[in-house]
Amino acid sequence: MATGERAQRAPKRQARGERRIGQILGAATEVFAEAGYEAATTNAIAARAGISPGSLYQFFGNKDDIVRALAERYAGELAGAHAAAFEGDDLAALPTESLVRRVLGPLIRFNREHRGFKVLFARTDLPPALTEATAPLHEAMLQRVTALFAVRAPERAPEDLRHAAVVAIQLVKALMPLIVGGGPAEGARFERELHTLLVDYLTRVLGASPAD
Repeated sequence: MATGERAQRAPKRQARGERRIGQILGAATEVFAEAGYEAATTNAIAARAGISPGSLYQFFGNKDDIVRALAERYAGELAGAHAAAFEGDDLAALPTESLVRRVLGPLIRFNREHRGFKVLFARTDLPPALTEATAPLHEAMLQRVTALFAVRAPERAPEDLRHAAVVAIQLVKALMPLIVGGGPAEGARFERELHTLLVDYLTRVLGASPAD
C-alpha cells in the first residue's frame, strides 16, 4: 500500500473509532439512567449500542473506564451550564431569591437533558469507583460556589465560605434526582422546595444581600 493511501485511511479509521466511542457512551448513558450504576453491565451497554461485547472492549476495558470517559464528556458540557449559572449578571448584587433561581435554572436544565448524569454524579453516596472520576466535576462546582459566596460575603472566613458551599451543593444533589426524575408537577414542587431551602440557608449564613 502506498504511503499516501495509508495516510488517507488513518483519519477515516480514527473518525470511525470516535463515532463508535460516541455510540458506546450514548448507550451507556441510557443504560445507567435506566438500571443505575451498580446494576449496569458492559454486556447491556454493548447490546444497547448494537455491538458485540468484544467490540466494546476494543475501546473500554471495563465499566469504570466508560464512567471515566463519561465524566470527561460531562465535564466539558457542564462547563457550559456553569457559565450560564455563574457568569453574566452581577450575581453579587442580586437579591438572594433571584440569585438562587438564576443559578439553579441552568443546572436543572442540564440534569434534565442528561439522564445519565444524575444517576452517576448527582448522588450523595458515590461508590468508590466513581469518586476519582467525578472529583474534578465536584471540585469545579465547589470552587464556583465558594467564589460566589466570597463575593457576597467577603467578611466571612474562607473555611466558612467553603463549608457553606458544601452544604448548598449537597442540598442540590439530594433533591436533584427528585426534581428531574418524576413528572412535571412533582418535579416543580421539589424545585420550589429546594429554592426555599437554599434561600433560607444562604440568608442565614451569608446574610441578606443589599438588594434584599
